[in-house]
Amino acid sequence: MGISQCQHQFSMHRWNCSTFSDSPYVFGHLLRIKSREKAYVYAISAAGVAYSVTRACSRGELTECGCDERIRQRPTRGRWVWGGCSEDLRFGEYFSKEFVDAREARNTAEGLMNLHNNEAGRRAIRSEMELVCKCHGVSGSCSMRVCWRRMGAFTNIGDSILQRFEGASIVRFVKKRKRKKLRPLKRGFKRPTRRDLVYLEESPDYCTRNEDLGVLGTTGRLCNKTSWGMDGCRLLCCGRGYQTMVKEVTEKCNCRFVWCCKVHCEKCQVSREEHYCN
Repeated sequence: MGISQCQHQFSMHRWNCSTFSDSPYVFGHLLRIKSREKAYVYAISAAGVAYSVTRACSRGELTECGCDERIRQRPTRGRWVWGGCSEDLRFGEYFSKEFVDAREARNTAEGLMNLHNNEAGRRAIRSEMELVCKCHGVSGSCSMRVCWRRMGAFTNIGDSILQRFEGASIVRFVKKRKRKKLRPLKRGFKRPTRRDLVYLEESPDYCTRNEDLGVLGTTGRLCNKTSWGMDGCRLLCCGRGYQTMVKEVTEKCNCRFVWCCKVHCEKCQVSREEHYCN
């Protein structure tokens, strides 16, 4: 889930979360660098574990957990009554901590960075929890509302973590007495919260191919000529320019609704311009 979401979120970035099936290292050697990309990978992976376990609990697929019964103790001030199966995110978070965090060393800079980002990923799920309600009553009068809590779509969680990626904080490793912590690289910078992503090293150049790290570069990537964002040819191609190709493609056209209830379309040949980075 984490890899799939990462590739969706970064599909039009210089680094597109590329993976390697012929290597024991899923992302090549890129994760050797303690960069903001590594921060995202760890956060979305920890979130994926917590999310999938929590969802399995609510579906009755695991014997160790079920629905969240504690939520029923929360007051609703008469606006609704608790019912249904509220998803037990506590258990999913607990399992994620036991499974994902166990290998990290709390006395090293990299270990603290990974632990911080794992927690940020789990907190992104909590921030996207939804209250879902169903109405009951005569003729849809909704005289009583039954509600429960569930996790938002995993894509929403990926979006939330991507926003944290854009504003990630570069930090340094400090020792105070016997305690080891991460602090902002420069004094006066805002301390990152537990929901923020942190990193220790700047990212490598993703513009050119680097087989040692597992960076594929952007040569040959499809780009958007009219965009000023990361998917635009100006940024994605790293100033090298791009080539334009005209392709003939078949598309549905002249669609019409036929009673009842079908849509009939014709097939048309159209020319489409596509732009690829040099």
